[in-house]
Amino acid sequence: MPQIIVLPHLELCPEGAAIEANTGDSICDTLLNNEIDIEHACDQVCACTTCHVIIREGFKSLNESSEKEDDLLDKAWGLEPNSRLSCQALVGKEDIVIEIPKYSINMAKEGHR
Repeated sequence: MPQIIVLPHLELCPEGAAIEANTGDSICDTLLNNEIDIEHACDQVCACTTCHVIIREGFKSLNESSEKEDDLLDKAWGLEPNSRLSCQALVGKEDIVIEIPKYSINMAKEGHR
């Protein structure tokens, strides 16, 4: 069973985490199911960029991104070549290391600091 290693994020996962993941599940679902409350303002329908993550290791083991995802990623804060929307990136058979960016573009976020 592959793991998702989450690098430390000040608000969402200060200590970082190593999470067991099921092949074929989205990164977003896996994080949410393990109490890492990543933003997902569009309810995971590939209509925003709030669940943007950067894949530091294991990028090639994920499914390919769609044209729609690629178009949305162009609007994400802190875009890098290995960026994905976690709602669209499906876990493959290898471990992956992700970084959740410090900021997201979420105009409707409630309770932000």
